[in-house]
Amino acid sequence: MADEVVLTSLRDVESLRFFHVVCHRDSAARRLGLESVRKTFDAWLDGYGSPRQIYGETGINGFQPIVTEYLPELLCLSIQCPFDDVREALADILDDVKKRGRGLQVPRRLEQGASHFISEKEIVPVDTPDDKTRTLFVDAFLQNNRLEHITQLMGYHPDYLECFLRTQHYLLKEDGPLPFEYRHYIAIMAAGRHQCSYLIKLQSHEFLLQGGDPDWLKGLERIPRKLKDLNEINKILAHRPWLITKDHIEKLTRGKDSWSVSEVVHALVIMAQFHALSSFVFGCGINQEVDQDGGYTFRPPSVSDASEVDYSSDGSSSGENCSEFEGGGLSVLMEKMRALTEAREEEMTQDELLKRFQHVESQNALITTNAQPPSPKSDILCYVDDTTFQYEDFAKRGSASEIPTFRAQDYSWEDQGFSLANRLYTDVGNLLDEKFNVAYNLTYYTMGDNTSVDTTAFRRTIWNYIHCMYGIRHDDYNYGEVNQLLERNLKAYIKTVTCYPERLKKKDYDGVMREFKHSEKVHVNLMLFEARLQAELLYSLRAVMRHMT
Repeated sequence: MADEVVLTSLRDVESLRFFHVVCHRDSAARRLGLESVRKTFDAWLDGYGSPRQIYGETGINGFQPIVTEYLPELLCLSIQCPFDDVREALADILDDVKKRGRGLQVPRRLEQGASHFISEKEIVPVDTPDDKTRTLFVDAFLQNNRLEHITQLMGYHPDYLECFLRTQHYLLKEDGPLPFEYRHYIAIMAAGRHQCSYLIKLQSHEFLLQGGDPDWLKGLERIPRKLKDLNEINKILAHRPWLITKDHIEKLTRGKDSWSVSEVVHALVIMAQFHALSSFVFGCGINQEVDQDGGYTFRPPSVSDASEVDYSSDGSSSGENCSEFEGGGLSVLMEKMRALTEAREEEMTQDELLKRFQHVESQNALITTNAQPPSPKSDILCYVDDTTFQYEDFAKRGSASEIPTFRAQDYSWEDQGFSLANRLYTDVGNLLDEKFNVAYNLTYYTMGDNTSVDTTAFRRTIWNYIHCMYGIRHDDYNYGEVNQLLERNLKAYIKTVTCYPERLKKKDYDGVMREFKHSEKVHVNLMLFEARLQAELLYSLRAVMRHMT
């Protein structure tokens, strides 16, 4: 099985390289690339050249037309490329293959659109007329040889997408302490903690494109000792970051295969980024890329295909998904937000604020998800060490004296984490800080169909509630607002996406924030992504600081 996965990844990478000739900003260069692709397909279909060019020794009876290996990527680019000329030309070539392929099977995509939670017609199209979003889509396509579904979903919020793309590119492809193949493999290990096959497949391709050893993709037992040593901190950071101590950092920075502190920080940021990004992928129901296994099929369509995905949300729900604000819905939430905003700040002692934090913390421990974790597939399990280690409620951590609540005022991102990250990994603190701020402050002053809405209280509550789940307390925040603004099933949704994202179902997405637009739900998921990322970094960077002092 491992050999088959590696072979498939190698073929996919070769296909990406083949179509790189159309990945140009300049239209004349794209035209030349398209002509080259057309001539090559003509040669394959008409049998020009040597048999080695036409056939690969991989198919039935020892031979299979080599053209088949390039069809998934051809299909993907004919749908997902942001350049109109490329989409149209490649769609014509694909149609030509159907007509002249002498019995060749031609793939079709399995899912309609970037998300199985959101109808394709409601997602930002690849040829969006919005100039800023289109420019960002083109930039992303040129960086990655593809326009990823994750980018398309973030296209609802171009200001955030711009920060995300800049940070992601810096972490994985620009100057930094770690070798490029290490970066992508660490991303694979991180995504494996939540069984996020979508990210694993994308990063496996990038790993091979950067010259990574294909043998590493067969599993953790094939990788260097230095990378294996990340297993412990990877699983803790993903599920219970409050357990990270300076001892974990010291263990990495000593011995034969030791890490420099700068390398450790680079690795920690990548792991935290991909743990949290897994939450976003599952929270938005992102489909496999068209050219990935699971994104296409060579089977002919059947009658049942049309009913495989139901995008409807008619407002009906089961009892467990019933809103606490059912009587008024969004209007009740907005009134509560307005009251909190207009109310005179109540003077409360630190003891009272602490009690309210502990009350929310203990309530969170009572929120459970009935969904069982999916059984990991072998191509995911090979990247995961200790699958039984999962999120455990911070309130159940045991003795408070051994693992005290993390007080944000004692070690904050703004005062300590930001500067330490920048000092050990140049400029990464600036990029992360900008991304945090954009996600936190992003607003269009709307909620559903309502305009001129101050959403500050709602955004602050979501951010601080996520930190609360990780045992981080903001001394200046009244946690009584959590129970006023977040209904129980929204809390359950937030907890699932943040802590057990692989368990999320479409009914969970449909059952919350029913009057919100999809763009607003995606924004909530962006906040979950960034608040979780910041929480992981606060714990891990504090451990690095203690190691250094």
